[in-house]
Amino acid sequence: MNPPPTEAALVFQTPHQKACQESRLVLEAVGIACEAIHRDGVWQLWVRPEDRDAAIGELSGYQQDQSLESNRKRTPTPVFGGSWWGVIVYATTLILIASVSLSPPSQEIWRSIGRMHAGDVMAGQLYRVVTALTLHADSGHLLSNLGYGGLFGLLTGRILGGGIGWLTILVAGAGGNLINAMARNADHASIGASTAVFAALGIMVAHALRPRPGNQQTAMERWRPLIGGALLMAFTGIGGENTDVGAHFAGFAAGLVLGAAVARLPYRWLDSTKVQMTAGSVAIAIVTLAWTIAIAKGS
Repeated sequence: MNPPPTEAALVFQTPHQKACQESRLVLEAVGIACEAIHRDGVWQLWVRPEDRDAAIGELSGYQQDQSLESNRKRTPTPVFGGSWWGVIVYATTLILIASVSLSPPSQEIWRSIGRMHAGDVMAGQLYRVVTALTLHADSGHLLSNLGYGGLFGLLTGRILGGGIGWLTILVAGAGGNLINAMARNADHASIGASTAVFAALGIMVAHALRPRPGNQQTAMERWRPLIGGALLMAFTGIGGENTDVGAHFAGFAAGLVLGAAVARLPYRWLDSTKVQMTAGSVAIAIVTLAWTIAIAKGS
């Protein structure tokens, strides 16, 4: 088509050639013939008079889609404070307990009173689902959980705040140990923070899956966080001779469930220093109480 402007209808004009080219491709993609004309510093698109309404409708729809996409990109996930403090407390706790529990004279004592022993847990010693998270088999086991736990905990703390994030990780990790105890025979035992580490991964996945207003996604985009989390879980949580795969999957599942609930907390709670500090204090109190009970029963 190459009509003069007097025999065609103007449907679009812009000073930018790229925008004109994009709009022209939109119209041509739906079979509307058009001509781009540049005059007086302005790029224009002209169509046949009978195509005018259809062309304006297509261009309007395209502009709305672009606006929604632009708004989505301009609305990043809020980042909350305290995540680094949570990592420091986490690392300090594991290192302090490891300094006494990994020494040969007392290693077996600490394991016997603090490990996740399925029979004891089901008999009512629920504190073990917490104390087991802080015990490790050796320095390599400890360093692995310090690395992965610090990374996943830092990221969880950024999206939920340091206090709420780490309290959620602790509760989900303990929940994973409880699920593992319920699913295993009475003789099964395990130790290590990895159950909480994979709970943190589950929490992040659940947070990413939370529907957000105006966020239009394809099915693949919608479920991409779960697919990525499952692949990362498989890559890091299955290998190893002494790996308790059941505990890892239980922690991941508990993180998904609890994370889905916590992701819906009001923004004012997540942004409140008082609420975050209270949640962090509760997490420390839970670990302290669990070990106090364990030591009292073991003495």
